[in-house]
Amino acid sequence: MHVASVTDAEIRMTLEVMVDVANGLIEEDLDLRRVLSEAGFSRAPDASAASMRRAEQRMAQLLPFLRELGELDVATAATRINGELTELPITPSIVDHDDVGPHIHWTPSTATFDDQFIADVLMSLTHELCDNGTIRFGRCGADDCERLFYDATRNRSKRFCNDPRCASRTHTADHRARQRAR
Repeated sequence: MHVASVTDAEIRMTLEVMVDVANGLIEEDLDLRRVLSEAGFSRAPDASAASMRRAEQRMAQLLPFLRELGELDVATAATRINGELTELPITPSIVDHDDVGPHIHWTPSTATFDDQFIADVLMSLTHELCDNGTIRFGRCGADDCERLFYDATRNRSKRFCNDPRCASRTHTADHRARQRAR
């Protein structure tokens, strides 16, 4: 029997969901249950309203850190993440449910959904920080956008959030500026 460790794909998915949630908070347009359910967080559809509210509140508390994450050095980011981790009931275990196969859960089965979700986010941040530092996190390069991004590209070239209008507007403005300069 093979036990699945946390894969790069799972870490990437969790970090992308973290960014989606953060951007929903920034835009004040977040349906957390929908975002997490669609991303495959199996407990999200049945989580209590109170647990969903706490998850949203906890992400809102992390938002200032996430906004500056791409500009922080690893030691500063690690200190913040370590502080957050001390607040969680983390007891890793190997579980096998829902035909997924054996895999790691960071929290005990008795943990509230918000603890489970925040632990997943923080442990994914921990893996990314150890593997790549903070370089893959950033703010959208469009002048009028405050959204965040996680850059999973091979060459770390992402400059804009996932809204294609941001890149398009910026590239169009740059092109027009070059045309006027001729």
